[in-house]
Amino acid sequence: MTDNAQTDTSRRRFLGGAATAAAGLIAPGVLLHKVAQARPADQPVSSAVRWGMLIDTNKCANGCSDCVDACAEQHGLTGHGRPETDAQWIRKVNLRDKQTGYTQTLPLLCQHCEHPPCVDVCPTGASFKRADGIVLVDKHICIGCRYCMMACPYKARSFIHETLEDQLPDTPRGKGTVESCNFCVVRVDEGKQPACVEACTGENHNAMIFGDMNDPASEISRQLKQYNSRQIRADLELNTGVRYRGI
Repeated sequence: MTDNAQTDTSRRRFLGGAATAAAGLIAPGVLLHKVAQARPADQPVSSAVRWGMLIDTNKCANGCSDCVDACAEQHGLTGHGRPETDAQWIRKVNLRDKQTGYTQTLPLLCQHCEHPPCVDVCPTGASFKRADGIVLVDKHICIGCRYCMMACPYKARSFIHETLEDQLPDTPRGKGTVESCNFCVVRVDEGKQPACVEACTGENHNAMIFGDMNDPASEISRQLKQYNSRQIRADLELNTGVRYRGI
């Protein structure tokens, strides 16, 4: 047997074992739907679209948690009283200028990078990026190695430590797997806005805009062209799908 054949055989064995291990980590009775297929059958995902989000920190009120609460409700993210291990798909971060004392707050979530480090380090392919730019985790083959958590420069991923009950059908979750913001992919595929954006707009804060960054006629494209915005850790050249104004 050649070296290449041995490598291919070892890889198949590893992937097969990884899938078996992941299956054993999912709570009994929970049916997982492959996230990559969460879209209308007659509207295939295309690279012609690049979903993105623009967050205006000048409109993001200190102490407001509407986006965080909406995310938790949409995906069934219940806490267990341990902030260090509870899942956080979106969290509020406080920034303070040490010289002037000026403070501001901003929502931090998966940045849906064009070149996601989490995907690069995933040994099973569980972390992947759809053609439209949404970064996802396939719970069927996630083995909970947490390499993606270490690779993410935004600390945007969570590991599920607890056995979960009363899960929502659109958000399959399982103990021993990794998860993060998925831009409410099921809602997006249905033509809706992510829950956080809908909540922010509904409260008339209007700090979040979601849309197709490849469409010059979209609101997010017009705003990005008209006003200055920034990427967090732009030096990493990840070309993030989340941009910020006011930082």
